Amino acid sequence: MNEIKQIEDHLFNQADPQDTVLFEAKLILDSGLQENVTWQQKTYTLVKQYGRKKLKAELEAVHQQLFALKEHRSFAQKIRALFSR
Repeated sequence: MNEIKQIEDHLFNQADPQDTVLFEAKLILDSGLQENVTWQQKTYTLVKQYGRKKLKAELEAVHQQLFALKEHRSFAQKIRALFSR
């Protein structure tokens, strides 16, 4: 777990300057650590993409509810009027 935290601090630039220098030296010397950094970075990228995709789907569902259902018709008309000016 300690290595994961160190990698995270490195990836998000949250480490102290002296810890950053030490970590970068370890990266040069330890190919296994380099690989772990790469995989952790890829994991963060996938999690971020998944979160964006999920948020986009949730926003689309809200949009459909607000602009497609009869009970929200007056609200939708008011919103459209605001943006048509």
